Amino acid sequence: MNFSCEVHYIMGNLWAGRAKRGLDDAAESFNSSISFDSRMFREDIEGSIAHAEMLGKTGIIPADAALAIKDTLAQIKSELESGKLTIDMSCEDIHTFVENELTRRIGDAGKMLHTARSRNDQVATDLRLYLRRECGEIINLIRSLVLAITDKAEEHASTIMPGYTHLQRAQPVTFGFWLSAYAFMLKRDAERITDATKRINVSPLGSCALAGTTYPTDRHMTAELLGFSGVCDNAADAVSDRDFVLELAACLSIIMVHLSRMAEEFILFSSWEYRFIEVSEAYSTGSSIMPQKKNADVAELIRGKTGRVTGDLMALLTVMKGLPLAYDKDMQEDKEAIFDAVDTVKACLSLFAPMISTCRVNKQNMYEAARRGFLNATDLADYLTKKGVPFRDAYRIVGTLVAYCSENGLVLDELPLEIYKKYSEAFDSDLYGEISLETCVSKRTSLGGTAPSSVMRQIKSLRDWLES
Repeated sequence: MNFSCEVHYIMGNLWAGRAKRGLDDAAESFNSSISFDSRMFREDIEGSIAHAEMLGKTGIIPADAALAIKDTLAQIKSELESGKLTIDMSCEDIHTFVENELTRRIGDAGKMLHTARSRNDQVATDLRLYLRRECGEIINLIRSLVLAITDKAEEHASTIMPGYTHLQRAQPVTFGFWLSAYAFMLKRDAERITDATKRINVSPLGSCALAGTTYPTDRHMTAELLGFSGVCDNAADAVSDRDFVLELAACLSIIMVHLSRMAEEFILFSSWEYRFIEVSEAYSTGSSIMPQKKNADVAELIRGKTGRVTGDLMALLTVMKGLPLAYDKDMQEDKEAIFDAVDTVKACLSLFAPMISTCRVNKQNMYEAARRGFLNATDLADYLTKKGVPFRDAYRIVGTLVAYCSENGLVLDELPLEIYKKYSEAFDSDLYGEISLETCVSKRTSLGGTAPSSVMRQIKSLRDWLES
C-alpha cells in the first residue's frame, strides 16, 4: 500500500472539526501546554511507537502503515535529540507537534496513529514514563549522597561532638554517628521512591478518553513494549487520577525536609558560634560589603527550596481535590508542579553530595564544645546508681554538682575528688575514667548507639545497601 506524502491539511489542533472558529489568541496561549510538556517528547514518541506496533499487530491499521509510522517516529525522535529538528512552540502540546510532524512527513498514514487512543490516556502514559525515568535518576542521586555521607561518617566514626536535644547540649556523640542518622533518613527516602515507582509503572495506554474503545486493542502488548509492570484496571481511573503524582510529590517533599534539616545544621555548625565545620569555598560565598564573611549560601538555598517543593505538593493536592470523573483540563496543571519538584530535588541532591565530601571538620572545636557542656552528667548519675545510690538521688546530686561547676567555671572532669565527696561518699577516684568523653561514647555499644564500634556497624549496613 502506497502512502502519499502529500498532505491536504495538517490540523493545528487535534480537536479541530467540531469548532466553527478557532480559539481567541489569548485563550489559545492560555490553553497551551507545550512550553512545559515538550520535555516529554521522548516519552510521547516511545508511547506512540508502542501504540503503532500494537495497531499493526492487531490489524486495526495496515501493517505497512504501522511500520511507516514507527520508522518515522523513530527518525523524529533522533532528530529532536540531536537538535536537527526543533519543537514548534506554537503547537498546543507535544502530542500535537509530534502527530503533525509525522503527518507532514508520511501523509495520511500519520493520521492513523491516533486510532483507539485519546490524548487523555496518551498524556497519562507520557507522564508515567517520564516520572518513572526521573525516579530512577533521583534514587541514583540519593545513593550518591548516602555514599558521600557514609564516607565522611567512617572518617569521623570516633570524632566526638555534642549531641543536642532542644538545641541544648545533651550527650556526647560522634560526628560519624550524627552523619549516619541523615544517611538512614535518605535511605528510607530512596525506598519510598522505589515503592512509589511501582504504582507509577502501570500503563493507562488504551483506556482512551474514559471508557475504553470498541477496537480489539491489546493493552498488555503496549504495556510490555513500554516496560510497564501491568495495566490500569479501570479506564476512567487510568485517565483521571493523579495519585501517583501526588505520592511522588509527597516523597520529594520528605526528601527536601531531610535535606533542609541537614542544611540547617550545616549552616549552624559552620557559623562562628559553633565552628564545627568549614564549608568549602566552592559551596559558599562572601559578602558584598563585609570582607570577613563566608556564607553557606548553597545550604541556605537548599533549606529555602524546601518550601518550593512542599508548595508544589500543596498545589497538586489542591488541583485534584474537587475534580469529578473523568478527565478535566485542570489536570494540565499537574505537570509544572511535579516537574518543578523533580528538578529542584535533583539539583539539591546533586549539590549536597560534594558539599559533604569537601567540608572540613574541626575536631578540636567539637571536642571542646562537648567537654564544656556537662554532657557526661548522665554517665555520672549512672556511676552513682551502680554504687547503690537510688537514681532519683543520683540525679539530684549530679544536678547540684553541675550547678556548682557552672558557678565556679569548672567542668565535671576538673572537679576535685574532695568536692565530689562532700555531695556523696559513693564517689571515688574511678569516677574520672567513667565520665571521660571517650568512655561515655565508647560504652554506648547498644544497637544503633554512638560508640565507634556501633557506628561502624551502621556504616556497614549502609554500604551493604549501597552495594545491593
